[in-house]
Amino acid sequence: MSGWKVSTLGEVADLALGKMLDQAKNKGELLPYLANINVRWGEFDLDGLREMRFEAHEMARYALRYGDIVMCEGGEPGRCAIWKNREFGLMFQKALHRIRPDDSLDSSYLYYAFLNLRKSDGFATYFTGSTIKHLPREQLAKVEVRFPEISTQQKVAAVLSAYDDLIANNQRRIMLLERMAEDIYREWFVRLRFPGYEQVKIEKGVPQGWVQRRFGEFCVLKRGYDLPDSAIEPGPYPVIASTSIKAHHKFFKTLPPVITTGRSGSLGDVLYVNAKAWPLNTALYVKDFCGNSPFLIFYTLKNMGLETFNAGAGVPSLNRNHLNGISIAVPPSAVQTAFDAKLSPIFKLKEGLEKQVELLKAPRDALLPRLISGKLAVDALDIRFPPGMQLADKINL
Repeated sequence: MSGWKVSTLGEVADLALGKMLDQAKNKGELLPYLANINVRWGEFDLDGLREMRFEAHEMARYALRYGDIVMCEGGEPGRCAIWKNREFGLMFQKALHRIRPDDSLDSSYLYYAFLNLRKSDGFATYFTGSTIKHLPREQLAKVEVRFPEISTQQKVAAVLSAYDDLIANNQRRIMLLERMAEDIYREWFVRLRFPGYEQVKIEKGVPQGWVQRRFGEFCVLKRGYDLPDSAIEPGPYPVIASTSIKAHHKFFKTLPPVITTGRSGSLGDVLYVNAKAWPLNTALYVKDFCGNSPFLIFYTLKNMGLETFNAGAGVPSLNRNHLNGISIAVPPSAVQTAFDAKLSPIFKLKEGLEKQVELLKAPRDALLPRLISGKLAVDALDIRFPPGMQLADKINL
């Protein structure tokens, strides 16, 4: 492919590692900042931002500009997103790199080049550390980037962004549905404003007809199953780790619905998977619902603050025995049945959107290496870009 160049990142971008968090030494104005946990692939989670002091002369180095790429130095090294706010430049701390490409590189194209590296495990050669992986600045500067002229970069980014925009739209809808279901749970079982609550007396904080049960009688949690990475055979069944679906396997261990929470390493996340699945040994799964609504059990677990039940001295771990003795006010079957009827269509719509997301990811992931390598040319495509925007939002093929 004529006209394509290969440069190291240090040659075509300004790199900066975030500010060290030091409450005793840091001076200046108290400002919110991004940490590793706030960066996802392609997006930021801005909930619960912490604050740190920054001095005026530090703004040029630690304040983000539109088009900057923010990348994790540790945790999942290489995970990154583009800062697209023109009015507000958030600060960032030591666990993150700020990558500011020069005029030869389009930020969106560079992001997709990074995403392609991640999917091909291309970042691994730059990592340091035998157990906990890191991507220090000197190694990040060595990362090689292959790129065409800027107009071609923007076309590549626009094609891939067309898929990501649809994915993001579906994910926003999924998030709204999740909030709706969570709000219903809180209204019914936290505020106790369930259907017919006006006619039910409250005795010692519990509605009449509800029964106090130990958590171990409300549902039974079981440790997940061992499955080394080397033993995973590609298949249709989700492999559920402590916080997310890790892979898909040829075999399964549990029938749907599968409700899991982290047992070791990461605590607090609760997942609901309406499919046959393989819960890993780093997770606990609900083996027995004890006749209770899976939706009720799912949201009860989500609202128990499981991250506070850490029983490990080094690696965080969740001890089931600490949970089993907790008293739970269990609503009668009529209330649980009504709750299921309320949430079932919400979850059905959510599952449909999740399937659409997976269907969109497949062609995007197939196109990604071909577009980034130049094997699939985009020069002849008629792609119009909105004025003043790096990222196209309209594609005419």
